Amino acid sequence: MDFYKDENAFKEVSGYTIDGVWYPRVTKIVSIKAKPALLYFYGEAANYKAGLSFTQKSAVEGTLVHNAIENLLLNKQEEVDPLIAPAIVAFKIFWESKNIQVTPDLVERRVVSFDHRYAGTVDAIALIDGKLGVLDIKTSQAIYRDYNIQTAAYMAALKNQFQNLQTRWILRVDQIQTCQSCGSRKRTKGGREKIRPVNGQFTAMRNCPEHEWSEVAGEIEFKEFPYWQTDFEAFLAAKKLWEWENENWLNKIGYL
Repeated sequence: MDFYKDENAFKEVSGYTIDGVWYPRVTKIVSIKAKPALLYFYGEAANYKAGLSFTQKSAVEGTLVHNAIENLLLNKQEEVDPLIAPAIVAFKIFWESKNIQVTPDLVERRVVSFDHRYAGTVDAIALIDGKLGVLDIKTSQAIYRDYNIQTAAYMAALKNQFQNLQTRWILRVDQIQTCQSCGSRKRTKGGREKIRPVNGQFTAMRNCPEHEWSEVAGEIEFKEFPYWQTDFEAFLAAKKLWEWENENWLNKIGYL
């Protein structure tokens, strides 16, 4: 359970005020769901403080990637931080190969569901392979199922405004190094190194006497999730639980 100084602090952290009306934000609602991968990460850390430091630094790097991609989508010429340059190079190559089309007013688009009373910000509404859909950009080490709940909320909020909205995609942008001897992959983010074998080849990874790492290279993973209605039901369930958890604050600000 989160703690807030006062009603204004709760409203600022947890939602958006749009045309004088406050709405809880999608990402805050989705945060009520347990995240096993994150719990496992904290379990591996030396202690909670160390784990928190890694996640905070990782979030800063993720924001750098998001901002750089947003600048590209808006045709803004901004210098890219060398720390994330490989990821941005990989993104550019992928973007051009797929001939993805966006317009500036559909980048970082604020969306509102008046029926279910929530709001969020979509990374982009894009035209890909002839289909119009929600594009969500992630900088995580994998595409997690939780993302389907988030993007389903965006789809539901946009479906009446965009009659031809068909689908949604997750685009994961990351950076890795590859061992030239055993093929293992090293991911460095937030100051933390994580080495994983390829195709579950743990024995090959352990038997590699000394990893010979390649230069850092960008990595792209792209998946489409066209069927969103069941995921939206899960989002509404998460919203109900989030409202229950924050009932006191929501009553104070007049949302409930």
